[in-house]
Amino acid sequence: MSDPFELNDDIPFEPAKAYVPAAPPPPPAWLDKLNPEQREAVLATEGPVLVLSGAGTGKTRVLTTRLGYILSQRLARPWQILAVTFTNRAAREMRDRVTQLVGPAAEAVWLGTFHALGVRMLRRHAEIVGLRSNFTILDADDQMRLLKQLMEADEIDSKKWPAQGLMGVIQRWKDRGLTPDRVGREHGTEYAAGRALALYRAYQDRLKTLNAADFGDLLLHCLTIFAQQPEVLKQYQDQFRYVLVDEYQDTNVAQYLWQRLLTQTHRNLCCVGDDDQSIYSWRGAEVGNILRFEKDFPDAKVIRLERNYRSTPRILAAASHLIAHNEDRLGKTLRTGHEGEVEPGPKVKVRGVWDGAEEARWVVDEIESLQRQGHKLPEIAILVRAGFQMLEFEERLITTGVPYRVVGGPRFYERLEIRDAVAYLRLIHQSDDDLAFERIINKPKRGLGDTTVQKLHILARAQSVPMLEAALRMMETDELRPQARSALRAFATDLGRWRSLKDNTAPSDLAAMVLEETGYIAMWQADKSPEAPGRLDNLREFVSGLEEWENLAGFLDHVSLVMENDAQAGQESITLMTLHAAKGLEFDSIFLPGWEEDIFPSRRSLEENGQKALEEERRLAYVGLTRARKRVHVSFAANRRVYNQWQSSIPSRFIDELPKDAVEQEADAGLYGHSGGNWGGLSDSGARSGAGMRRPLRMVEADKWEQVSRGKSEHGFKIGDRVFHQKFGYGLVEEIDGEKLAIAFDKAGRKKVLDSFVEPSE
Repeated sequence: MSDPFELNDDIPFEPAKAYVPAAPPPPPAWLDKLNPEQREAVLATEGPVLVLSGAGTGKTRVLTTRLGYILSQRLARPWQILAVTFTNRAAREMRDRVTQLVGPAAEAVWLGTFHALGVRMLRRHAEIVGLRSNFTILDADDQMRLLKQLMEADEIDSKKWPAQGLMGVIQRWKDRGLTPDRVGREHGTEYAAGRALALYRAYQDRLKTLNAADFGDLLLHCLTIFAQQPEVLKQYQDQFRYVLVDEYQDTNVAQYLWQRLLTQTHRNLCCVGDDDQSIYSWRGAEVGNILRFEKDFPDAKVIRLERNYRSTPRILAAASHLIAHNEDRLGKTLRTGHEGEVEPGPKVKVRGVWDGAEEARWVVDEIESLQRQGHKLPEIAILVRAGFQMLEFEERLITTGVPYRVVGGPRFYERLEIRDAVAYLRLIHQSDDDLAFERIINKPKRGLGDTTVQKLHILARAQSVPMLEAALRMMETDELRPQARSALRAFATDLGRWRSLKDNTAPSDLAAMVLEETGYIAMWQADKSPEAPGRLDNLREFVSGLEEWENLAGFLDHVSLVMENDAQAGQESITLMTLHAAKGLEFDSIFLPGWEEDIFPSRRSLEENGQKALEEERRLAYVGLTRARKRVHVSFAANRRVYNQWQSSIPSRFIDELPKDAVEQEADAGLYGHSGGNWGGLSDSGARSGAGMRRPLRMVEADKWEQVSRGKSEHGFKIGDRVFHQKFGYGLVEEIDGEKLAIAFDKAGRKKVLDSFVEPSE
């Protein structure tokens, strides 16, 4: 158990109304460094204010200067200001900057993350929610152990209903401000055979018994306290004369309710954010919080920061033109913030290549070219939509010797699921590999716990044999339970069979066989945690990557060398990361590979959330473009091996949404010479057209790709259209939600499908 927060209650708990400020001093000189919009945002101290801060427009400067201005003008005492950030790093940076402006007074401001401020309040009033003030905050491991105990006691099948999935359900409820007594059927209680709500209630009761809370409780308990003890809420409402919230577009419902309640007395709420950069709905963020700000506060002042000090005019034009295709947005247009005549900068380069391997070669060649021209490697980044895309780039970077680092996660071969898969292959190749044996002997669970492994250890040491040999010997004794002996025997039999196949079976086929027959793939398919789909993607990409190897020994040697090839401390390197991890960062040169339908926008996202997901995917593309200061390279492949299967691809719709005058489009020569000028006979037979309809691309002009649509309206279907689906047959369109169609099929009943998976009925 761990408690990462420190309690600091040295600051007096004093209502703001008891404070009569002195006459303010003259405005500080540092206000002159702000542009007109930034200055307006700083000086608008009274009443609700929404600062729409586009990428690179000086958001942090506005926040810190506003806070410093309030203190310097003596509009409030330090402890009468509440400033909320999303990360501890942002909080430290803000406090340091404000301290530089106004001195030690900044130390007394209530400044921190939602969690840090929530725990500070909760420790003062813990008894109201059945806790003591010294309650412990459980870390993720402790939370899972507690929940698993409750599920076992309730005889819940953990294979069918993994604890990770239930924890995800509970945390979503907490993010929405829902205590067990407020959860209804409309909130999705079907998990764990309908026992999810009862388990949530039991989990909360058990936490109170342990005098503990998890991170989701830190604000949820505060909301309960405010509801049950209005006088406590009134104290805080009186105390905080000014409230500032950073990254408002990323707030969840509980965070929204918390800050709304605290600002009802003085209403001096300043929220800073960018609806165009809301990309975290998968972890509870509600873009609607910022979109409805003016509805929540009809008298609100909205200030748009549109002067970008980061990117070139052409990059800004491309990003603004792209995001303008979203309907649910408040609207703003980025422009350069630099005075005088500004160089437009290079156009955004869009390049089509033959396949993913060619894309990786081209990207790394371009990086080496930039390096030869004197560009620093730390100012270059490759931003991918999904983690599984990293493998080809990592392999190419290693081959060429270009140093790199992965931000926001481990390198590909360091990921948990990849380490497990490699361990299976190591044990097949070398039966003496005890480390590999230990890693996978109970993955997935075979009923071989720590006690069994310990017995195998003892026997192996005593007889100086590998653990696998010790297992074979122990199977012939009565030292293990019958279930454990049976599990070991089945595992040893499978291992022997795989070993007999390894010399005459392609490594990719062997890996696919092992992961399937062991139940390892099924384990992650049953896992309902948010990370599970990504782990499955990585495993499929792992199997796909093995096609490059003729034998298992060569691949395992390669992996060993890769794992030893970590960048040396202090060595300059490029950055490889996902687009989600890149938010808030900036680089001179950005590479954006994989801009193809089904990859970006993500097919999975569109299938789950339709039009809302499409708009978030477009915001993610906007974030990617605006990370660049000087150069952007976008690429797509005509063919891509995805999950060990080759499929033709079509360029992402986002490419067509880039403005013609800001884009320079290129094509690999290998794309020509097929189908009378078509791009290699490109289709989305495995991508956007599940019904087998092929959609080739043709080059209409030197810088324009056009999708040739067959048997389907370019703008989708209308309600009442008669359509055909390859699996479900004929049906009638009843509802439309973006690309999602609700169709009443003649035989299959009512289904929701993507419009690209159906065709008009003849």
